[in-house]
Order: sequence, then C-alpha cells, then structure tokens
Amino acid sequence: MAEKDQTRAQEAYDSERTSPSADMFSKEDDEVFKKTTTGVDFRKVGWFNATVIFTKILFATGVLSLPSALYALGAVGGSISIVAWGAFNTYCFVILGNFRLKHPHCHSIADMAEVAMGIVGKEVTGLLFIIGYVLVTGSGIVGVSTALNALSHHAACTVWWSFLATVVIIATASIRKLEHVGWLSYVGFVSIYVAVFVVVVGVTQRDRPAAAPQEGPYDLGYVAINNPGFAGGMVASSTVFVSSAGTSAFLPVISEMRNPKEYKKPLYYCMSLVTASYLAFGLVVYRWCGMWVASPSLGSAGQTIKMVSYGIALIGLIVSGALYLHVGAKYVFVRILGKTAHLQSNSVIHWGTWLACTTFLGALAFILAESIPIFNYLIALVGSVCFAPLAMGLPGLLWLYDHGHYRKGSLVQKVVYSLHIGLVLLGVFFLVGATYGVVKQIIDAYATGLIGSAFSCADNSNSS
Repeated sequence: MAEKDQTRAQEAYDSERTSPSADMFSKEDDEVFKKTTTGVDFRKVGWFNATVIFTKILFATGVLSLPSALYALGAVGGSISIVAWGAFNTYCFVILGNFRLKHPHCHSIADMAEVAMGIVGKEVTGLLFIIGYVLVTGSGIVGVSTALNALSHHAACTVWWSFLATVVIIATASIRKLEHVGWLSYVGFVSIYVAVFVVVVGVTQRDRPAAAPQEGPYDLGYVAINNPGFAGGMVASSTVFVSSAGTSAFLPVISEMRNPKEYKKPLYYCMSLVTASYLAFGLVVYRWCGMWVASPSLGSAGQTIKMVSYGIALIGLIVSGALYLHVGAKYVFVRILGKTAHLQSNSVIHWGTWLACTTFLGALAFILAESIPIFNYLIALVGSVCFAPLAMGLPGLLWLYDHGHYRKGSLVQKVVYSLHIGLVLLGVFFLVGATYGVVKQIIDAYATGLIGSAFSCADNSNSS
C-alpha cells in the first residue's frame, strides 16, 4: 500500500472506525462475497450463529488433549498457561479483526499478509494456513477413528475406520455455505461438551484412574508445578496454545457474516466460554487421573464411560473435522474462483471446483493422520509449525504495519511498538522450539514402539 493509503488507514483505526473515513474502508463493494438475490448468497451468518461456529472451531479436539498438557506443566503451571494463552489468542484476533475491517477484501489471513508483505508473504501464509487446517482435519479423523474403535471394541483395522471417517468428514464439509454448516455446529458443540462433561463426572466416581494399576500402591502423578524439560515443556505449551489458537479460521466466517463489524461480540463470548471450560474440565480430569490420563482424554474413565462418551461425541468429532476441512477448502476455492463469475453461481465449474477442494484436502488429511496417529503429537505439531506463525508472528507484523508511527512517537507508544515486535519474536521462538520438541518426541515414539508404524491397524482407543 502506498504511504498515503497507509496514513488514511491509520486515521481510520485511531478513530475506532466510527468516523466517515472508517466507512470508506468498509465499503460493501470491497467484500469478497456480495449480497445478492440472483446467485449464491453466502452472507447469511448472524452474530449468534458466528458465536457457535467460532466456539465449535475451538472447542473440539483441543479440549481432548489438555489434561495431558496439564500433567506436563502441573496444575498451577497448566492453569496459568490456559488462561494466559486464551487472553493472548483473543488479543491477537482483535488485531486481525481490526485489520480486516480496514481491508474488507481480505477473505483470509493470507490476504492480510499480502497487504503487509506482498505476494511472497501471501503465498507463504496461505501455505501455512492450508497445512494447519489439513493437520487439524487429520486430528478430527484420528478422533473419529478412535471413537469407532472404542464403540466397536476394535472390530476393524484402524486404517479402515480412518478411511470411513474421512469419507464422512469430506461429505459433511462439502456443504457449501457456512450458514448451513453453522446449524450442524450447534449439534456438534453440544455433543462434544456433553461428552467431556460425562468423562469429568466419570473420573470422579473411580477410586483410581482406569489406566493405573488396579491393586497396590501407585503414583498418581498430580503436582502443582512440573519440570518436563525443554522438549516436553514446549510440546505441552504448544498444545495449550493451539487449543485456542485456531482464530485464523474465524476470518472466512466473518466474510460470510451479515454484518462483519459485529465480529467482536461472538469473539468475546466464544473465548470466555472456551477458556472457562478448558480450565474447569482440564483441571478436574488431571486431578483425578494425573499421569494416567488417556489421549484423547475421553478414554480416561474406564471402558463403559469411554464408550458412552465417544458415542455422544461422535457427531461432534465429525463436525469438528468437517469445519476444519470446510475452512481450508473455502480458502482454496476463493483463491481459484475469487475473480470469476463462478464464485457465486451454480455452474458446473463452481461445484466441480468446490468438491475437488474438499476431496483433495480431505485425502491429504487422511494420509497425515495415518502417518502421525498419536493425537497429542498431531495437535502440538499444528501449534508449532502453523499456528505459531499465523496466530503469534503475523498479528504482530500486521499491527506494526498499521502503527509504524508509534516507532517515533511518545515513550508509551515506543514501548507498545516494542511489545508487538516481541509478538513476532515469540512466534519465531515457538516455530523453532516447539517444532523441535514435537519432532523429537515423535522420533522417540517410533523408536520406543509407542507408534508402531504409519498406516497401522493397531487399536488407538485401547479398547481391545
């Protein structure tokens, strides 16, 4: 953007987007999806529906890995981490949302990167976005296959359950508009929430954890502060961070909102509920299971509760994977057809492109899920490789782009500017440090036999 345009954008920001100059940057004509009566109208998502979609995007696979992270960090350390990362991710998305209000043509975080860093920044960011949401779709596939193994007592090879999960997730993700996927999110959110609550109640009714020795003394492994070492600590921190870091997926949802300016309302409701739930559910399961917590945590209360909870959660796990795949596929879809008449038409090219996007990315997710079949490692890898740049570093860079004058402003402005440089550096640190930790643990898991092989038929629910 030229210097003159950047100055005008800054004026709009400083007036909190209430002045006429702010409206100039929020013209309806700049939106990716136009309100229309002749073609496909994507702009049907209200703020409450957006709240449910936001919440379902976050409150899914993340909550199932938190008790294991709490074991690595300890109850106090883990609690501080959950609250701190929740607040951190909320602020970073406020930066992204404000940036989008000034640049309403931005459908995704890659479009924002293009504004600040040019075409190279756009392509790198877009690649990370796709990798991230293919990986979390993979975590949804692992979750569904685990549920099917638990419910059937491992009646079939896990690869076949994963393939079935992939087919169902692709079919669900191929629902074209988030307005319609949003209604599935209601059922999916309730499904996961109730399932986790059943496990929380179930673990408190046992004398000792289901996975612990059932006779004689045993070590629960419950501590206030733990010292897992650098690799273990980075993996645990990455797991907690990624549980609420999927906020870059909110941007395509905003593009389909009737009024994108209302994005903060669903954001604050979503993050408050998600952070409080993570804290309560994670702490209770860790307090009663300690080191004996299952991964995913729905299997922590014994076989009966495991089957009940997975039966309840099955729909939610499918919807979670479908939402992740839908968001990733919608990004590719808009990149391909964004400047053509086929974007909002019911043409053969429109449908063929859309179904090709969901099918291709779903197939990639299946391959990755079968290559890294341990749930916690897959989640942590998403956090380190993809969401550290997308949810830490890039928001910092975008803020610096819009606030370049702070560098030469008052002392307070200089301090604030320096803190946002810290966001960028924190993203780089997590990208390197957490990725090292996750890769090291995956290598160790293969060496010790914890991961037998890629495309393994082994029971990932420990039900057989």
